[in-house]
Amino acid sequence: MKQIYIVGAGGFGREVFDWMMETLDIEEEYSFAGFLDDNLQALDGFSIQASVVSKISDYKVGENDYLICGIGNPSLKKEICQSLIEKGGKFISLIHPSARLGRGSKIGNGSVVCPNVVITCDVEVGDFVMINLSTTLGHDSKVGDWSTLSAHCDVTGFVEVGESVFMGSGARIIPSKTVGASSIVGAGSVVIRDVASATSVFGNPARLIF
Repeated sequence: MKQIYIVGAGGFGREVFDWMMETLDIEEEYSFAGFLDDNLQALDGFSIQASVVSKISDYKVGENDYLICGIGNPSLKKEICQSLIEKGGKFISLIHPSARLGRGSKIGNGSVVCPNVVITCDVEVGDFVMINLSTTLGHDSKVGDWSTLSAHCDVTGFVEVGESVFMGSGARIIPSKTVGASSIVGAGSVVIRDVASATSVFGNPARLIF
C-alpha cells in the first residue's frame, strides 16, 4: 500500500488534507501517514485528525512513500520540495474530482488542483503549481512551475504566467498578457498589461507597487 505524506502543515496543507480525503482511496490503495513540517506543533489546536510525524529535514524516504505538496508560497515550496526530491522523494499531483479539465490540457507533476477549478482546452500547467478554489484557466494559457494561483482567479485565453508567480485571491488577467517569473499579482487586481519579472502589482488596473 502507498504511504501518503503531505508536505507542510499550515493552512493550505490542512485544506489539501480535506481534498486528499475526497480524492484518493485512502482505505484501499493509499494509507495516510501524516504531515511533514519543521514545526512539530503546527496542528495543535485544530480539529484535523492527523499529526506532524516528522520534521522535513529529518524525513527519510521509504520505498512506498508518496508526497503531496501543501505549501502555497512559491519560493518556500520550491526550496522544500527540491530538497525532498534530492533525497529521492516522489511527489504526485492531486486533482479534486470536481475540477474540470478540458481537451488537450496538461498538468505537471506535484501540482494541486482544488475543488471547482475549471481548466479549459489546450492549457499547460507546470510542475508544483497550486490552483485554488474556483479558479479558471482559459484556452491556450500557460502557468509555469512552482506558481500559486489563489481562489477565484481568472486567467484568460493565451495568458502566460511565469515560474514562481503568486496570484492573490480574485486576481484577473486579460487575454494574451504575460506575467513574468517570481512576480506577485495582488488580490483583486486586474492585469491589463504585461507584468515584468520579480515585481509586485496591485489594483484595477494593476500598477507596480515595488
